[in-house]
Amino acid sequence: MPLTVPTWMRFLLPRRFRQTPPRVAVVRLSGVIGTGSPFRPGLSVSTVAPSLERAFTMPGLSAVALVVNSPGGSPVQSHLIYRRIRALAAEKEIKVFAFVEDAAASGGYMIACAADEIVADPASLVGSIGVVSAGFGFDRLIERLGVERRVHTQGEAKAMLDPFRPENPQDVARLKEIQADVQTLFTGLVRERRPKLDASRDLFTGAVWTGRQALDLGLVDELGDLRGTLRAHYGDKVELRLVAETRGSWLARLLRRAGPGQAAAGIPDAVIAAVEERAAWARLGL
Repeated sequence: MPLTVPTWMRFLLPRRFRQTPPRVAVVRLSGVIGTGSPFRPGLSVSTVAPSLERAFTMPGLSAVALVVNSPGGSPVQSHLIYRRIRALAAEKEIKVFAFVEDAAASGGYMIACAADEIVADPASLVGSIGVVSAGFGFDRLIERLGVERRVHTQGEAKAMLDPFRPENPQDVARLKEIQADVQTLFTGLVRERRPKLDASRDLFTGAVWTGRQALDLGLVDELGDLRGTLRAHYGDKVELRLVAETRGSWLARLLRRAGPGQAAAGIPDAVIAAVEERAAWARLGL
């Protein structure tokens, strides 16, 4: 029966016995992009950059796999995350895969486009390549309540789209200009990264498609899942190394916040890291 030597002990072996299986770093990018909640911070370049840096600097790396599950959010943070991934991939000359779970929509799809190959589940929701701005108008409500709105500005556009005043057509026109500029950036990025798009279809209407439809449209490269796809590319012995999310699980955050005298005080960082990694693997179902 052959002896299996753990990866961390292989440096003790003679060089000819140090062969290691292909290794893929797995980074999970899940949630709304931008501001989140106190219990679940949103994705931003500041929250995901440490995880990405650890992934791309992992020794013996063959590829990086991004597990994307996001309905979108801030176009700025989406673009910053996209650029960080592409910069690291170019610097380290590492191939990047994106695996779509429930959704890679809007900014989530922009992030997925940072990958060299996008893999989706047949039932994933993909696309929503567009820009949206939504809000409420309260001007009639405060009028009914007898509330007087007072706004004093320097610059006529400073209070643009104030929800407590009637909608101004000039404000709406200005908003449309801003949205059009962001949409131009978004569509240009998608065209550059996805050269096999179906040119006969208008894919930039903000519509979403299932994974199967997205494959026919050129929005994704294949259908599948993380484990099966990576085994097909790198063999059954491929080593998946999860990079725990910087934001961490709720339990890990609770352990970190424990103060002196509390039960969790003094817990080593290694234990907290193990909690985070186990929680992340559980979310991946692996």
